[in-house]
Formats: sequence, structure tokens, C-alpha cells
Amino acid sequence: MEAKASLWKEAGCRFGASLLLFAGLFALLLLLEWCIPSLKGQLLPWSDSAFLVGIPASIIGVAYVFTIRNPKNYTGFYLGIAMSLLLACQFYLQGSIDLPLLYVLVFVPFMLKSLILWRRNTLAPPTDTPPLVPEFLDRRRFVLTLLVGLAIVAADTCLLVFTAAEQPHTGHAWAVVLCSAVMIASSVLANYWLIYQKNDAWICWVLYSLSGLVLNLLLSPVNWFSVALFALFLYVNGSAQVAWLRITPRDKYGWLSR
Repeated sequence: MEAKASLWKEAGCRFGASLLLFAGLFALLLLLEWCIPSLKGQLLPWSDSAFLVGIPASIIGVAYVFTIRNPKNYTGFYLGIAMSLLLACQFYLQGSIDLPLLYVLVFVPFMLKSLILWRRNTLAPPTDTPPLVPEFLDRRRFVLTLLVGLAIVAADTCLLVFTAAEQPHTGHAWAVVLCSAVMIASSVLANYWLIYQKNDAWICWVLYSLSGLVLNLLLSPVNWFSVALFALFLYVNGSAQVAWLRITPRDKYGWLSR
């Protein structure tokens, strides 16, 4: 019971840290809107219902990553499930059909599986279950992951191009489509490999953050709040990657081993 209480206390502290981080972000954006009147309503579009749903989703999402930076803290996946459901609502309000289904039918089950496996591994007596230790994929699974990722990117690109066939496909439009497809592929692979505590999951989350950052810079008009948000995600996911790398045994470097 003490161990569980300690894990929940850590999750609470991480949630508090996320709240403080977002309070600082909102304060900065409010200051920018006040200093530059032409930006008012662009950085913080309070009239947008999807934006309002996205605020708690983002706060909970950062707390989720902060919590699972500790590979022994399974409680973070409760936050991750709440984040996924909120994001499904956000994308639905934005008019998307495929993304809400992806979050509800793919990401929530992945997180439930992670929750069950991490919890069992954390709470089981040491002699009953071999402990999960952060590690990299071996070369065969790494190559297979790359192929699956490329297949998802190709499929999503074809879907996006087909559904917008009437629009001219300029170089700029292709870049937007490609970034969107990479975001989908990297998030699918990241959620899957987190189940088994693979460092490659964080590589995928960093790629997701970079793709989202570039995507929002390419959109017209630029969504500066989303740009700031993905820059924050890049920092959070990158720091989680570093934290896991520090506790990964040298014999668990997989495809990075010589």
C-alpha cells in the first residue's frame, strides 16, 4: 500500500508541475496578445470549443509523460487514457472522423495494455515476474518497425490525397500531408512500444513532436498556440528519452550496439 501511495503521490506532483508549466505558457501568450493587439484571439482562441477541450487534454498529456518518465510508475497511464479520450473529443469538434476513432479504438487499448503490464511488473514480487527494463529494439524488430512506419505513412498519405483530390497538390500541400502522416505513424508506434518499455517509443514521440511543430508552422494561418504546444511537447518527450537512456543498461542497446 505504501508503494502505491508513493506512486500516486508522484503522479500528483507531476500533474501539479504540468499545471504550473501551462500557467506559465498561458501567461506568456496573454502577455504577447496584450503587447501585440493584432494577435488577440489568435494565440488563445477562447471562442473555439476544440481549443477549450484541448487545454485539459494538453495539461493531462504533459503530466502523463512526466509520470511515465519513471518506468515503474504505471499510474501515468490513467492520465494517458483520460488524455486520449479528451483528444478524441477535440478532433471530433474539429471535424475529423478518423482521428477520434484512432484515439478511442487504438490508443486507449494500447494504454490499457501498458497499464496492466506495467502495474503487474511493478507490484509483483521480484521472483515472480522478470522486471521490465528500458531497452532498445533489436535490429530485426527495429527494421520491421521502420517498415511498418513507412507503410502507415504511405497509407495515410494516400488517404489524405484521395479525400482532398479536388485541391491542388503543391509542394507546400505535400509537406503538410507528409507531416500529418508522420504524426499518425509515429504516435501509433510510440504507443505500442511503450507497452514493452522500449526506448524507441520516445524516439517516435520526439519525431511526432517535430512533425507537429513543422505542420503547424506550415498551416495558413499559423496556429501559434499549437506551435508553442508542440515545442513544449518536444522538450517534454526529449527529456523523457534522456531520462530513460540514463537508466538503460549498456547490454540493452539493441540495434545501437556495435
